[in-house]
Amino acid sequence: MMQWYVVAALLTILTSSQGILTTLSQSNGAYKYDYATVPFLAEIFKLMVSSFLLWKESRSSSPPKITTEWRSVRLYPIPSIIYLIHNNVQFATLTFVDTSTYQIMGNLKIVTTGILFRLFLKRKLSNLQWMAIVLLAIGTTTSQVKGCGEAPCDSLFSSPIQGYMLGILSACLSALAGVYTEFLMKKNNDSLYWQNAQLYTFGSLFNIAKLVFDDFRTGFENGPWWQRLFDGYTIITFMVVLNLGSTGLLVSWLMKYADNIVKVYSTSMAMLLTMVISVFLFGFRPTLQLFLGIFICMMSLHMYFAPPSMLMDLPKAAPPSSHHPVEVSGDRRFSPDAAREPHS
Repeated sequence: MMQWYVVAALLTILTSSQGILTTLSQSNGAYKYDYATVPFLAEIFKLMVSSFLLWKESRSSSPPKITTEWRSVRLYPIPSIIYLIHNNVQFATLTFVDTSTYQIMGNLKIVTTGILFRLFLKRKLSNLQWMAIVLLAIGTTTSQVKGCGEAPCDSLFSSPIQGYMLGILSACLSALAGVYTEFLMKKNNDSLYWQNAQLYTFGSLFNIAKLVFDDFRTGFENGPWWQRLFDGYTIITFMVVLNLGSTGLLVSWLMKYADNIVKVYSTSMAMLLTMVISVFLFGFRPTLQLFLGIFICMMSLHMYFAPPSMLMDLPKAAPPSSHHPVEVSGDRRFSPDAAREPHS
């Protein structure tokens, strides 16, 4: 089985290229395709891959464990429902705050993930790990803050209170969806591919429901969604779909065999990597804040995953005593030297 850090590195690379591919898929700054079809096709791709791997696994000498009881299956639509609510809260948040403020507030999900990770999964984090998580949130936020010459310095705190409340709710929902998914993946020893098949079946159904709802909302002015499914698609758009689908498969692997914190670090590092790549692809001007943010995030990464002995000078263990206790009848113990001491 692949090591978790290999999967985390792949996730970082794919996530960082996601935004770049999405930007490249635009034509003259606009999407020529219906962007709502991309998550749907990504869900179908994930479902097909998981079903194929489940079929291969079922033909092996040791068949996979599959739980088909309704009590278990009924839990799998819940992540899709949480993400559906989260997406709507995201749009609502953006009506009150600007994009920069929204991105900065999005870093709250790093801390909320740690809190829910502790509360719901009962996973204890050391004080150093809590400090590392807070540092990660500070580092990603620092990299996104603009200088006073580029934007008003008070712009971050000039939005209505509703925007901040919705931003906090969005961070909590994002963390809740991730933590709940990890709970689902680890609650039994079912095959990962069977668990994925359930998640992505419900995910596909919810995406179809959204496409149908959008059709009714617009009065079918562009025709039903299945007739325009691939309208405006290019090679790059299909790469966006494959990227989104592959990212989802890697995340589910991490949820099963690692945890949410590893995923949070992967996606945070991906954001920084995207900024660095944008310097070369889109002429993005690197700032002091970006370099400071990268440095802080690297410190956080080291603090969270390094063994304590690398982070602090632990006292060396005292050498074992040369006088070994000798066992006697009952519970009394004495050393040979003590036996030779004169009695009063």
